[in-house]
Amino acid sequence: MKPIRLMRGFLTVGFWTLLSRILGFAREIMILSLIGPGVGLDAFVAAFRLPNMFRRFFAEGAFNAAFVPLFSKKYEANEEAEAFARDALNGLATVVLTLTGLAMVFMPALVWVTAEGFYGDERFDLTVGYGRIVFPYIFFMSLAALFSGVLNATGRFAAAAAAPVLLNIFAVTAMTIGAMLGHDVIHWLIWTIPVAGIAQLGLVWIAAERAGVSLRPAMPRWTPDMSHMVTVAVPAALASGVMQINLVVGQLVASRTEGAISWLFAADRLYQLPLGVVGIAIGIVLLPDLSRRLKAGDELGAREAYSRAGEFALALTIPCAVAFLIIPLPLVSVMYERGATTADDSMAIAAAVAIYGLGLPAFVLQKLLQPLFFAREDTKTPFRFAIWAMVINAGLSFGLHPFIGWMAPAVATTVAGWAMVVLLAVNARKFGDVARFDTRFTKRVWRICIASFAMGAALFGAMLLLNTALNTPSWRYLALLGLITIGAAAYFAIGQRIGAFNLKEIMRAGRT
Repeated sequence: MKPIRLMRGFLTVGFWTLLSRILGFAREIMILSLIGPGVGLDAFVAAFRLPNMFRRFFAEGAFNAAFVPLFSKKYEANEEAEAFARDALNGLATVVLTLTGLAMVFMPALVWVTAEGFYGDERFDLTVGYGRIVFPYIFFMSLAALFSGVLNATGRFAAAAAAPVLLNIFAVTAMTIGAMLGHDVIHWLIWTIPVAGIAQLGLVWIAAERAGVSLRPAMPRWTPDMSHMVTVAVPAALASGVMQINLVVGQLVASRTEGAISWLFAADRLYQLPLGVVGIAIGIVLLPDLSRRLKAGDELGAREAYSRAGEFALALTIPCAVAFLIIPLPLVSVMYERGATTADDSMAIAAAVAIYGLGLPAFVLQKLLQPLFFAREDTKTPFRFAIWAMVINAGLSFGLHPFIGWMAPAVATTVAGWAMVVLLAVNARKFGDVARFDTRFTKRVWRICIASFAMGAALFGAMLLLNTALNTPSWRYLALLGLITIGAAAYFAIGQRIGAFNLKEIMRAGRT
């Protein structure tokens, strides 16, 4: 079997995703400072969510679940993998181009369906206009997702993981130029998005060429492999995009309160940092590795990969969740509170961050559990569970809104995330030992929890000591850095001491 270096893949994808998220923070900080929560930002978030939502369905969702396992197995067995990828590229391009054309025509209906609370005020027309500018982004990103899947399946993760960095570089640069020229910054931001999509597609297309996979546009062909891929992809699109669907449901509810979409957007970007670094890295690297190991009959190796991925995920996710529960306000106020973003905005965003923090482990565990099904081309089971999760999310979002207002979507998303994890975990038992964590994982997971709770206590104490500095403009950045350093040092020192993880082992695995 052509091996994938699992831990090195996690670290490679994690590094580039971390860089992307850091630049994403710079982007969000500029957005909140220069635009601020309110009419313009609400419209931008609602408009940009449309191509991102469909991207989850037609690109990342469908292709991570359907294309990657099929291509990985063909690549492993030398069964005309490149021809299959070429047919998939042309079919995907045709579908997404058609979707883009329809969306441009029916944009008002799309906005009404996803942000009904905007109807009748200025946010509605703004969102329609912004949506028509940013929606073509889905075409470029869908094709980029296919090329990224090719690269990931062949064990080349760097270029695909680095591509999202370009969007943030372009956005930060555009907003900086717009602000310096005294122009309306949001217009610079909006027009930059499709341009960044072209750059991302170009990067992964060139990387695939250099990896020896040459794909060219042509007329789409309907083949038995394409038929099989579509059969797998249709339910996978919903199963993988359940979080996006939940976000849209939440947006419908939040659109009834001016500024609420902006608050949830800011909170979402904060908890997306660990989710992106850990959860996306796990999903991207684990799926092709499991697919190829199962194709080769290496069930022992598949269980080892699954267990190590679980360790890696929880060792980084649980302490992040604890931090979001203990210090959400210092994180939010230091990062976001400036310019057009006020102290009241920070309080609202921090409340949402704490709620999302409770669900963070669930969102990452979904990325760990779904490949167990997708590697076997079973997308119907996660599809059924996604339906249940959506019902729970919608019921709680609308049901809790009269009682807790705009925070209902955050609570609903967290509860639905845990419900999805329980359903996936219970049903995965049918796969036998491959889907069961090994003894090493069982021993370490409790130690990870102990180290995380100890870190939480250290963070709480440090927050009390640094409270004055955290609220002093000239000291708050240094104070937050000190707070994070204390928490990280406590976690890694205690975790290493009690055997929650082995830093030398991780470093060694990353080099090999």
